[in-house]
Amino acid sequence: MRSPTRVDLAGGTLDCWPLYLFLGDPLTVNVAIDIFTTATLRERAGRGVRLITKDLGFDKEYDSLDDCLGDTEPAFDLVRAHLLYWREKIGARGFELETASESPVGGGLGGSSSLCISLLKVFKKWLSVEMPVSDTVRLASHLEARMLYKSTGTQDYFPPLEGGLCHITYGVEGPVSVRSRIDQDLFRDRFVLVYTGKSHHSGINNWQVIKDWLDGDERTRKAMTDLAVISKEVGRAVTARNHDLLPKLFEREFEARVRLSEGFSSPEIRRLHDVAKSLGGQLKICGAGGGGCVLLWSHDRKAEALATAASKAGFKVLPAKPWEPNPQ
Repeated sequence: MRSPTRVDLAGGTLDCWPLYLFLGDPLTVNVAIDIFTTATLRERAGRGVRLITKDLGFDKEYDSLDDCLGDTEPAFDLVRAHLLYWREKIGARGFELETASESPVGGGLGGSSSLCISLLKVFKKWLSVEMPVSDTVRLASHLEARMLYKSTGTQDYFPPLEGGLCHITYGVEGPVSVRSRIDQDLFRDRFVLVYTGKSHHSGINNWQVIKDWLDGDERTRKAMTDLAVISKEVGRAVTARNHDLLPKLFEREFEARVRLSEGFSSPEIRRLHDVAKSLGGQLKICGAGGGGCVLLWSHDRKAEALATAASKAGFKVLPAKPWEPNPQ
């Protein structure tokens, strides 16, 4: 089973409970991209378990599921969280589980969330379990929180499940996602994904924002309120195909996010911001920032020039583009 990752166009951190309850049903907008995670499961005779993570280079054999769950290898933390959840349904069956991710570690593309969905897909298929999207998203977020020992948002789980362009509204009943086809012309020659070379830590940044809000910090509350307004404007602009509005909205989003916390920026992100501005482009922080990937946006369709400049500045340009299943 494979799942795409995503680039969030607007609304990062707004998807964290309980922040969205205070911000007037905020919106997050993200688009699936063709950087994938995969999970492959093969049943085997006996009780033995084999876990393989291709991108991290780990391959371990266990006599049984219980032995596997007793291991402490960090590379399999997420997998063990899933195995613990499915333990009773798996029973004494042996299996081989192989995972892989094309996303850079700490890339800010929702890679761990995408892998979480890939794992749920493969276990649901193997164990013949039906589960609606809302329950799958809730389960995925709880499993990741259990593994990370930190609260998580939920916007990253919808693109791996649905692909395409996702508008996700957050209210008292939780997230409601509306998926639409990707307007390929909107992104053509405007979309450049760049890895800063530095891993990010979304749980740390998001938790600090949650804590500061609950503690009544006025700077945090003002910045989050601004981000909620900007996100809805981005959603309207994308829906109306009004790409002329996006550059200023991305710049406003960048300013508000850095104002929210210096932890969302970094020397690498500031350098890429200067690179983008020098060529008339804009920078959009991916995920919780602090490192990971950034989106460079070229309003005048000069994405190739932005990519060349970023590469010359020593950064890695990722050959990614928006993705949806069976585009027409």
